[in-house]
Amino acid sequence: MSLTVAVQMDPLETINIAGDSSFALMLSAQERGHRVFHYAPEDLNYRDGSVWTQARPVTVRRVAGDHFTAGDPVRLDLGAQADVVLMRQDPPFDLGYITATHLLERIAHRTLVVNDPASVRNAPEKVFVLDYPQFMPPTLVTRSLDETRAFLAEHGAIVIKPLHGNGGKAIFKVDADGANLSALIEVFNMTWREPHMVQAFLPDVAKGDKRIVLIDGAVAGAINRLPGEGEIRSNLAVGGSAEKSELTAREREICDVLGPELRRRGLIFVGIDVIGGEWLTEINVTSPTGIVAIGKFDGTDLSGMIWDAIERRVAERG
Repeated sequence: MSLTVAVQMDPLETINIAGDSSFALMLSAQERGHRVFHYAPEDLNYRDGSVWTQARPVTVRRVAGDHFTAGDPVRLDLGAQADVVLMRQDPPFDLGYITATHLLERIAHRTLVVNDPASVRNAPEKVFVLDYPQFMPPTLVTRSLDETRAFLAEHGAIVIKPLHGNGGKAIFKVDADGANLSALIEVFNMTWREPHMVQAFLPDVAKGDKRIVLIDGAVAGAINRLPGEGEIRSNLAVGGSAEKSELTAREREICDVLGPELRRRGLIFVGIDVIGGEWLTEINVTSPTGIVAIGKFDGTDLSGMIWDAIERRVAERG
């Protein structure tokens, strides 16, 4: 099966091929004989029921500093000429991101979009997870200083983070004395119009934050991400390190509950974050990462597994 694959993502020039999941997916697609095109989300167009873009055919290779060759841009009708669209641009999950999901939703009945654009729009990382409060640490979503103070008084140390943030950015710990809490909420309220996420601080974060990858609802692999020196954040993008990890019984329970719903929503590639072996904090569906790091520890070809799932879905469409 040879597919035409359009990858909607950030500039290829800026990626770090050593750990970039989108690059790994493109490399795997190419190895399977699929034709790969790249375009930026701002290049999407709509007219009279068609969605198209100026896309460049690309060839990728694992050579740092010389990792791709791009041809001249061509007009690519995503509903008529592409078999698969990979929606892989990084957040923020802003109106530009949301608009791209609306446009791609118009062709999703003809072309497989991964992940499903309507589901991506309806399941942002820190909102979708609210459907599973039984697995979450104590959580408050608010813009209110008074509500945050009351939550702090109840739980001691807390963590405050943007509701639509990504990559570990702008995550703050506030200790029980509440020093600078009012100033922090003031800055958050000035920066973001939406509410913010406030959670009880979990001391077990010092032992790591586990990234578990699910492919079409099934567990494919996991790594434990450890915070860097003087950090509470374990994201690899902000200096965390990774180690091999197995799932706890509680983590398997979480995955068993989430799996059927992820499949139903067309969320083929998902990364969930679990702290302390039991606390679910995020369900990453917009541009999940982690497949390269997991593969380095256990040799699993997660890119290939994702393409197996994609090819099955395309075949089922006929």
